Amino acid sequence: MQYSTHGSYIIEQQNNILLIDAQGPFNEETTEQYHQDIKLITKKMSGSPWASLVSFKSNSVFTPDVEHKLIETNQYRVDHGMVAVAAVISNSAYADIIQMQLQRIYQSCSIQFNFFSDTDHAQKWLDSFIN
Repeated sequence: MQYSTHGSYIIEQQNNILLIDAQGPFNEETTEQYHQDIKLITKKMSGSPWASLVSFKSNSVFTPDVEHKLIETNQYRVDHGMVAVAAVISNSAYADIIQMQLQRIYQSCSIQFNFFSDTDHAQKWLDSFIN
């Protein structure tokens, strides 16, 4: 699943970890499609605890409407078994803004989360929640 005009993402499942690679700014249209795609894959993962590793590349700053939709998306994931999120932010001039936005999103959904500079450490951190 990938869209590039107004941001892009790739979603894949690896056992009990949902890998998401997001790039660029997300507009409302891309965010709505992302929400629908997340709902489809989340239904497949329900039943046992799972976690998400999200890599944000480039300048993925969110508008208030997009941030609100991402809260809805993350709450859906929590309601269907997600226990933690590890976020990796790279190649962004706005890393602190992105981190603040994600912190608001994750806290509003009571998600265990942490930020990392590389996926290896993020993966190890997530493994501690599921194993």
